[in-house]
Amino acid sequence: MFSVKPMKPTFKSYLPPVQTDVKRTFEPPIKKLEPKLLQGEIVVNEVNFVRKCISAESSQDDLWGKLICTNFKVSFIPQDASSKQKSQLSHLLLGDHDIPLTCLEQVVTVNDTKGKKKVLGSNQKLKFNPTELILYCKDLRIIRFCFGEAGPEGAKKVCLAIAHYSHPADLQLLFGFEYQGRRYHESKGERVNGSTPREGLRTPIFDRPSDLDREIKRTGASEWRVCSINEGFAISQSLPEYIVVPVSLADEDLKKYSVFFTDHRIPLWCWNHPNGSALVRMAVISDPLQQRRIDQKVFTAITKSHPQRSEVLRSDLDKCLPNIQDIQSGFVKVRQICVIDHFEESDERWFSSIENSRWLEYVRAFLKHSAEIVYQLDGKNASVILQEEEDRDLNCVVSSLVQLMLDPHYRSLVGFQSLVQKEWVMAGHRFLDRCNHLKKNDKEESPLFLLFLDCVSQMISQYPAAFEFTESYLTVLSDSMWIPLFSTFLFNSSKQQAKHLMDFAKNKAIPHGEDQVVYFPPVWDWSQQFSPKDQTLFNNPMYVGKGVACVQNGEVKTFRRTKKAYSHTLRGMPASLRNGTKVGEDTLTRRGSLVSELRSDFSPVKDESPSERFFRDWFSRPTDQQGLLIPLLVPSHLALWKLYFLRWVPEACIPKGGPVTAYRKLSQLVDEIEILQNRLRQYKGRGPGNGPLPSPSGPLSDQRRMYFKASSPHDPPSPSDVLTSSFPFSPTGNLCRGGNHGTPISKFLNGARIWLSTETLNDTV
Repeated sequence: MFSVKPMKPTFKSYLPPVQTDVKRTFEPPIKKLEPKLLQGEIVVNEVNFVRKCISAESSQDDLWGKLICTNFKVSFIPQDASSKQKSQLSHLLLGDHDIPLTCLEQVVTVNDTKGKKKVLGSNQKLKFNPTELILYCKDLRIIRFCFGEAGPEGAKKVCLAIAHYSHPADLQLLFGFEYQGRRYHESKGERVNGSTPREGLRTPIFDRPSDLDREIKRTGASEWRVCSINEGFAISQSLPEYIVVPVSLADEDLKKYSVFFTDHRIPLWCWNHPNGSALVRMAVISDPLQQRRIDQKVFTAITKSHPQRSEVLRSDLDKCLPNIQDIQSGFVKVRQICVIDHFEESDERWFSSIENSRWLEYVRAFLKHSAEIVYQLDGKNASVILQEEEDRDLNCVVSSLVQLMLDPHYRSLVGFQSLVQKEWVMAGHRFLDRCNHLKKNDKEESPLFLLFLDCVSQMISQYPAAFEFTESYLTVLSDSMWIPLFSTFLFNSSKQQAKHLMDFAKNKAIPHGEDQVVYFPPVWDWSQQFSPKDQTLFNNPMYVGKGVACVQNGEVKTFRRTKKAYSHTLRGMPASLRNGTKVGEDTLTRRGSLVSELRSDFSPVKDESPSERFFRDWFSRPTDQQGLLIPLLVPSHLALWKLYFLRWVPEACIPKGGPVTAYRKLSQLVDEIEILQNRLRQYKGRGPGNGPLPSPSGPLSDQRRMYFKASSPHDPPSPSDVLTSSFPFSPTGNLCRGGNHGTPISKFLNGARIWLSTETLNDTV
């Protein structure tokens, strides 16, 4: 127990010296450094006179301020309001210097005078006074604070508080449960009586039969139905309550078969091709004695659902793709190379180090296997079953990528969010374990969802006009995994979510029967995190959506999804999937297929297989942005996802360079076109005597889709200083390494600068 003692004459003041030659009447008022707190957020511990390190070479740009630990985040409040660390993406729930506690990977305390370092966990003791605190974050930030002028006891307490509160003992202790409970009751007055609970949320949640019914109708899956045998999670603990099954399978038969599947996960319909073939996912049959009988029943039912009664093929993903431990290992290695290792002058092995991490190899493997499944569905007109031991990891990645390649609906923003909701959240991906939110089992941690987003970013870079959303959107979505305020990434299954939210509603006196989307919303309502202006960063100016007009051969044409353009009728099947099972060499090690080694001329090869002919024929035709997309898989077309892996690295940041320079010009052009289209509509809609036309320089609607707006000749030039390769993020304030001039990464980045620079364009446009 500490007692308050009178101040001794030998007390050392940690306040900066006061200038005695200035009269008190002219002294500036002392700024009170107070954090911005959300509903239910409380300050746990804090310490003043902390220095946040901005540069490794000099402390001249370092920030002084207060370090605070709350029950939600680590917050640093700089004394100088005009901080250089300013992101262009202003988060409504987090400040520029805030880190959610769930985003912390490691809390490391250092005493440089004694040469001691310790990684802090929950309820641990610290036997030395820390002089530094280094926070390693799951979004790849590394933040360093120095306590040279702070009180040693205060520094120690705030470090221990951060370590303790970043290791919650129970899921209900995550801050989202406190925040959403307070928010629900405080926003009661804003909800109008009679309004629909999900009003404004355009993304379907797939927790109701009506959402699945709409998806069945949209894809034309007339031989499939919504089944409710898992209501109340009576059959499987990890499946959603409502699933889609073949019409020919009766509920009683499904109940009998379910006991033989891992975790009772009976086959789950994912999607239907216009030609009638279906994509299905399922767990393995745990009883080998029953496998042949149940396989026959399932395969027969799926065959009956196809109008041509085509055969059903099975792909065992456990045998042909890297496992979750391999993926985690690859991610740890590539993170080490990009974020932690020094960029030494003599290190000429940067590219080979990236390659040796095998991360890009794994990205390629999933894209390659998904493209082979696309061939089966689209080229062979066969239905495909994706099989994985538990049907909750690899199946999520492959089923999502296959649908993304085949269905342009999923390449729209709402469609993509519905795909994630359907194939990841409702299908039972273990987000709680794979993200390791409670930091209890490192062996279960694996960045499968990040791997999927990386695969999507590769496709966006290859087909930029086919996706409504941007690379920035994917990066923001990955960051949202570490903000524990939304239901999307918090749970392992629908049942776990339902149980915890039921207890939560009871504890917070939320009326029985209230919609969970209202009192614990998903992440898909982006207005919770970003302003309408910042949300426009998600919009791709190059997107060619359904019904969008374009000029082709001098004529204005419109893209429409038609069966003729959407499907192919090439015959044949690869030997690797014959008779419904995977045989021969696995996908990861095959080197001879065209899909893995496409040549620039796409010329025929001797003895090519039907699948290779299918891919060669597809690549020889112009790409329909609203049709089938197949990724290029040669190494030169797969690159490190720079915005994600290098955005926080100051040495890798290209001032006035990177993809944002082209994005800005394109956005301004699209905005100008949309302004002219709007004025043309106003002109056509005017009748005689309706008054003068609106002024071309008059006010425009705030509902403009582009972040960068078209400027008139009278507008002052917009500053381009904020445009860097890290845009809309800022690497300032992250731990710096040694210089990188003359190293492979500098050549890599300089090449990007040369290719993407628009300085000449800026001078001429």
